[in-house]
Amino acid sequence: MSARILDGRVIGKAIRNRTRLEVDDLVRITGVVPGLAVILIGDDPASRIYVANKIRACTDVGIRSSMIEYPKDVPADTLIDAIERLNDDPATHGILVQLPLPPHHDVRAVLHAISVEKDVDGFHLYNVGGLVVGDTIFSPCTPFGVMNILDHARIPIEGRNVTIVGASNIVGKPMALMMMRRDATVAVCHAKTRDLAQYTILADILVVAAGVPNLILPQMVRTGAVVIDVGINRLPDGRLVGDVDFEGVSRKASCITPVPGGVGPMTVTMLLVNTMSAARRFVERTRGPILTPVHPQDITQLA
Repeated sequence: MSARILDGRVIGKAIRNRTRLEVDDLVRITGVVPGLAVILIGDDPASRIYVANKIRACTDVGIRSSMIEYPKDVPADTLIDAIERLNDDPATHGILVQLPLPPHHDVRAVLHAISVEKDVDGFHLYNVGGLVVGDTIFSPCTPFGVMNILDHARIPIEGRNVTIVGASNIVGKPMALMMMRRDATVAVCHAKTRDLAQYTILADILVVAAGVPNLILPQMVRTGAVVIDVGINRLPDGRLVGDVDFEGVSRKASCITPVPGGVGPMTVTMLLVNTMSAARRFVERTRGPILTPVHPQDITQLA
């Protein structure tokens, strides 16, 4: 068996094309240009690359973006004040604080300072809690991207056994909630899980977000499983690899995401979708219904 490659670049391109059309319509009809503000603290090279990619992606679909930079020793009050000013700015529809933050910042306090209506990363307590009851405004971008990959590939979720390796607040936990909302049977594994293979071998859909290179080996995967590799790790020789032994597992799986080029591009794409959705919500909240709403999850029907 040779697995079908779930190419996040191709899927993301289809979604971005639709988002570009939505942005054009919004600007033409209302004059409102969707705006994203990105706050970058410190000089972490990886964070700077991620921010540059996000700003480039915004430009590609017509979203206005701005970057606000602070040194790593910026006082916490200064950062919160900046977020509150952006909350009050009608031209800013989405706010993103690039993580990780320097140790002296309370990450929870920073994320909760962002208005729920502008939390396009989906990390605010309301949005995370909303995943439980189906009342979230914005879904976290990475698990949202995973769901779009599965939907685009027409991979059924209802009734399937889903194993998630990694229980982070950013990926693992919201991923589990989103799968449960789609009536999957979900097992969540983490660093203290004993005999990880007994869970992964049962999975119809295996999502791995552990941050451990080549953690998942072929003997841990059921033949025909769908494997989503969220991990991205740089080896000493400079190569980027995921959490899954791609070469070995791709000979057993039915579908698999590559690293790089799988989930990563989808994370940025869903940020664009959320930002466009935030701008549309702003228009409808302040002027009344103008555009026919397009739910972000419907975008997958285009490809």
